[in-house]
Parts: sequence; structure tokens; C-alpha cells
Amino acid sequence: MIGSYKKIVAAVVVLAGSFTIISFTRNTGSAPPEVLSNYFSQFNLSLEKLDKTTNDFRYGKTSLDSVQLAVKNTRLSYKKVEFFLAFYYAEYIKSHINGAPLMHIEKEGTMPKVVSPEGLQVLDELVFSDEAEAERNQIASLSKTIRMKYAVLYSSITGQEFNNQYNVTAMRQQLIRDFSMGVTGFDTPGSLNGLEEVQSSFQGMLTFFKDNYNGNTVAKNEVIHLFEEAIAYLNNPVSFEDFDRLTFLKSFVDPLYKKLGELEGAVNPDYLKYTSGWNPESTSIFAADFLNPYYFTELKKGDDSKELRELGKTLFYDPIVSNEGKLSCASCHNPDKGFTDGVPKSLSNIQGKTVLRNAPTLLNAVYADRYFYDLRAFSLEQQAEHVIFNHDEFNTAYSDILSKLKADETYADKFKAVFGKDAVTRENFSKALVSYVMSLQSFSSQFDKYIRGEQADIPAEVKRGFNLFAGKANCATCHFMPTFSGLVPPFYNENESEILGVLDDPKKAPRLDMDMGRNDNKIQSEQAWIFERSFKTTTIRNIEVTGPYFHNGAYSTLEEVIDFYDNGGGEGVGLGVSNQTLSPDALNLTDEEKSDLIAFLKSLTDLSSVR
Repeated sequence: MIGSYKKIVAAVVVLAGSFTIISFTRNTGSAPPEVLSNYFSQFNLSLEKLDKTTNDFRYGKTSLDSVQLAVKNTRLSYKKVEFFLAFYYAEYIKSHINGAPLMHIEKEGTMPKVVSPEGLQVLDELVFSDEAEAERNQIASLSKTIRMKYAVLYSSITGQEFNNQYNVTAMRQQLIRDFSMGVTGFDTPGSLNGLEEVQSSFQGMLTFFKDNYNGNTVAKNEVIHLFEEAIAYLNNPVSFEDFDRLTFLKSFVDPLYKKLGELEGAVNPDYLKYTSGWNPESTSIFAADFLNPYYFTELKKGDDSKELRELGKTLFYDPIVSNEGKLSCASCHNPDKGFTDGVPKSLSNIQGKTVLRNAPTLLNAVYADRYFYDLRAFSLEQQAEHVIFNHDEFNTAYSDILSKLKADETYADKFKAVFGKDAVTRENFSKALVSYVMSLQSFSSQFDKYIRGEQADIPAEVKRGFNLFAGKANCATCHFMPTFSGLVPPFYNENESEILGVLDDPKKAPRLDMDMGRNDNKIQSEQAWIFERSFKTTTIRNIEVTGPYFHNGAYSTLEEVIDFYDNGGGEGVGLGVSNQTLSPDALNLTDEEKSDLIAFLKSLTDLSSVR
């Protein structure tokens, strides 16, 4: 244990030293601002109290109510300083202090090791569960672990000299986190205390901002006013389900995101370009440039061009890329069907046979760090290679494709015009195809325009549907905004996969689909039971035109999809999916709520890049 503890200390010290933390006023070598020092200390004290309370609970000296209150207060204390800790110490916080309550994989050589999660989210879920009384030892042990892990971090930052120039960026990222993970309930899976926690987070940022921002007074007062109004709005007595998240987003979160980004002296750290898909230069969480597509590809921005995209578009629609000239990329990704093909499983190059799974849309496909439903590819470039080599799809090789392209005078000229001499290469072919797919972006839906202020209003049922999506229906805890996919905020640098217990045919007696998903993706380090029937959480943008649904295409309508979730997935209908990550509890949605939810989903349709 001592050796492990020293390794943790070393890791944190290295992590802390890897960032230059600069102040708004550009002073160097200063002590931490008093408000930050107080936040660090308060969180440490709350963890010590939590440790004592849960240890008393272990031995029957205090009640579960006392433990729940201690967890609640500890989380509120953490939220005040989360904007700082989760920005500068992101991996450590995710791994040890407040990561998602999901088992994950660590490599032992090339083999997978299943690791149990730890942190405040795990504790929140545990102490507010029906099993809390029976899990006294686990609760006490987890509380002590969190206290010890934070103690390591606390000791490394309390003596540091800080400059805080990047803290505006940290606050903007916290706004993303608070909305996408706070008010949706992702961060509080047991207590559903997200609204009070977001209020604590906003109060923490407001206090820090008041004391430490010394720029333009008018702009400062505008930010302060927005924070104060947002806190007052959060303070209204309303239930978690009834909270108007749409108003909170449009009236407070997005305006604050924009105002903070416009502040004089705010600087975005250069390293974010290499560690995050988020574009801090964006002015809205729903802006078309909120994410940086080049973060996700091997293609660099300086190598991209209109001419390259046009070449890629030509290749995309040409069956020359397949072995027998029968299939093109558009065979399974038809622009008239939202870049899907409208069938449960795509036809293969073998007559009468289909491929393994449904074809997902290519709209916004670039915004991912893993590709295919089983996450077997790590870039768009790799994704194309899998299709090229697959016996059921293009069934060819790059050498054959390149030979045909070189022999085609028109293609030879086009490649030469874009790349110069000796231009028809595997790398250039890949660049062209990726450039075109990257251009298939969809962030100008009715809903996007409303949030950005480009559209005066949206129908009442769409508003109600969004509030259901981000609240009672729990959709937003897996389909994260603004991609509405499993691309995890606020760094947007990893994809989640989920186990839903999808049925093989929702119209028949319940029976699980037998596809093993991620557990069968041929990546040895992911061959673990926690990934059985685990599939990538794909975008629901343009879902109106991209049916049928799920990896097996077994669900023909949005009504069938919503009924599946309303029933709690496979586990919810009694199929015993022991590793299901979707809650098996029924949502109890009314018919009107289901209709409103569908209205919202349809408001995300945007096929402007198709035209």
C-alpha cells in the first residue's frame, strides 16, 4: 500500500507540474487566491467529516440519514471548487474524486483488468440506493479512499504558487459540465440533487470571479448579474423533474458561456488543442464550431481544402472503390436518407446476405474517438479501412483501389491537381475521403437556431420534449449535448458505450439480441464481461430520417424506441441483463410526454449539408 501511495503522490505532482496556471492579472509567483484556498480547505474538511460519519455508520453509531446528509454536504463543497480541480487535474479527478459509477478496463500487458469505480458519484449512487444499509463496509471504505486520494492532491496544491489566467476557460468548461452533467442528473445518480449542486457550483464561480477578475468593469458586472440571476433561478422551489432546463440553458448558461469568452484578458491554453475536442473560441454551446473536427482526425487543418473535399466526394459516390464495382460508400450511406440506407442491416456484396449491423448516419460522424457500434476503429481513417478490407463490404485492398485510380485518367488528373506529382497514394486517398465525411456536419437544426437566437421561437411541445429529454426521461445522461451522442463533455475526447439489453424483435415476445458488441471487437484488451452487448452511443441528431434504429435495426419507429427505454431496456422486461448500464426502472412516461419527446427529437433534424 505504501508503494502504491507513493506512486499516486508522484503522479499527482507530475500532473500538477504539467500545467502553467496563470492569473487573470498575469502576475506570476503569487499565492493561491484566498477564495480558492478556502474552497480547497473546506472540501478537505468535509471529506474528513464524511469519513468519520461513514465509519460510525459502519459500526451502527449513526443513521443512514446522517450519511446521506454528509455525502450531500461533501458534494456541495466539492462543486464550489470543481471548476478549478476538474480543469487542471482532469484525469485524477475523473479517476479518484468524481468519476462516473461505471466499471472500466485497465490493461495488464495486453489483457484487460476490470476495475471498480471510485469517487463521489459512486458514493452518491450507493448511499441513496436500497442496498445502502447492507453496504456499510463498502460505503465507509469508499469514503476513506476518496479522502485519502484528495489528501494527496490537497497537499500538492496548497503550497503551490498560482497564476490564474486560464480560469475563465475553466469556468466556461464548468458551465458545460454543469448543464450536460449537473442539471441532467448524470452527476447525482442516487440523490438527484443536481439542481442544488449546480447552484453551489455557480456560487463558487461567482465568488471567485468577483474577487479575482480585474478587467473591464462593465463586462465584469454583466457576468456577475447573469450569475446572480442564474442562482436565483436555481433557487426557485421546483422538483428535479419540473425544472425548466431549456430556459436555464437559453437565458443563463449559454449567455454566460458567451460573456465569459469575450472577457478582456481571458486566455485559452494552447494544450487544449491536443487534449480536447472542445473549441474554446466558440461563442455558444450549440455553435456550429463548438467542437474542433480536426482534433478527431489524422487529417490536419492545413492539409484540408475545398478541392480535397470535392475529390473525396467523388470517391464517396464511386463504386470503383469496391472489388467488383458494385458498392460505393453511398450504397449504405445515402444522403437522401440522412446518410443511412433505411434498412435494418445493410446489404453486403454477396447476393442475399447482409452485413452484421445497421448503418449509422455519417452526419457529424467525425465527432468521435471510436468508430463502429463495437468501437473497433480509432479514427475515420481506420473506419474506412475496415470497410475496404471487409469480405462482406468492399472486399478489396488499397493496392487494387490505387491501381484502378491511377489507370483512370480523370482521377489521376484530379489527384495531381490537389496533391501534385505521384499523388495517387493510400494516404492521399484517405485524406480525400475523410475531408468529405468531415464536411457532413449538422448543427443548424430548428433547436440549434433557437438556442443561438437565430430563430424567435419553437413549438411548445418541442420545449416540453427537451425538458423531458434532459430530465425525467434520462436521455441526456447518455446522449450528451450538443452532439447528442456518447461523446463525453466537457473535454469531448472519449466515447461511451452502453449496455441497453436491446431486443432482437420488439414486436415479439422479449428476447435479447445475441450480438456481443464491444466484447467481440477483436481488441484483446477489451475482451471483458463488462462490454458484453455494449454498443457505441450514436448521435440522435437527424433521428427522424435515419431509422430503423439500434445496432440491429430491429426498431422501426421512434415510438418503439421510446417504449423500449420507458420499460427499462432488457433488464426492465425481465431478461436478466446483469451488466446493463441503462437503469431497469420504468420511466412511466405518459402518452403526451412520449409525443413531446418525439417532437423534440424531430427538431434536431438538419440536412443542410446534404444539399
